[in-house]
Amino acid sequence: MKKMLLICALFFALSETWSQKIYSLSSGEMIFSWADVKYQNDDIPVNLRFSMFFHWGQYWHVDVTNNIGLYSGFAIRNVGYITDQSNYKMKRRSYTIGVPIVLKIGAFSENFYVFGGGEYELLFHYKQKLFTDGEKRKFSEFFSDRTKRFIPSLFTGIQFPKGINIKFKYYLDNFLNDDFIGNDFGDLVNYSDYKQTQMYYISLSFNFKTSKGEKKAPDKTKAQYANLY
Repeated sequence: MKKMLLICALFFALSETWSQKIYSLSSGEMIFSWADVKYQNDDIPVNLRFSMFFHWGQYWHVDVTNNIGLYSGFAIRNVGYITDQSNYKMKRRSYTIGVPIVLKIGAFSENFYVFGGGEYELLFHYKQKLFTDGEKRKFSEFFSDRTKRFIPSLFTGIQFPKGINIKFKYYLDNFLNDDFIGNDFGDLVNYSDYKQTQMYYISLSFNFKTSKGEKKAPDKTKAQYANLY
């Protein structure tokens, strides 16, 4: 986490030195997620999980030239996965707040580029739902011991004109905290039995420009940015 803070500080320092344009974008996101789940020695079947609420991000872009730039900011997401074993379905999710560091390369005047980077996310509200024998039970709590507190990830994607982008993200650590021992709906559980709970997802995002951008130095490239970025 300290390394991420240092990288963020470096990002904003470089933005003051290099930047031709600085501007902000707000973003929504639709997430299609899965996970690799292994319980003891068995792979657990996982269903596709779709979520679009509540997802919101605010990002600050630095265009060094018309072809290379950086951005960072923060985002709130609802991420998780669904396991389904015959008559025993479990949905687990957590709200997270993340800070990414991203490199982008492309044609910014055309609002078209590829991007990639890393992110640290804080998991701050956990919920799980159990569906069995036609009955639904649920549990939730803030800053739960059932999940890791922070999870790092890597991602890459493509930004298309008019504000739409597609991204693939892979989490580098397990979602569940393997040190947790307690009760899930009356059953004693030991999460060390979960050998793997790594999530990954594909998302469709919509970015809206929230500032016109400030020139920090003469810019020969007259990039045109739409109101819907």
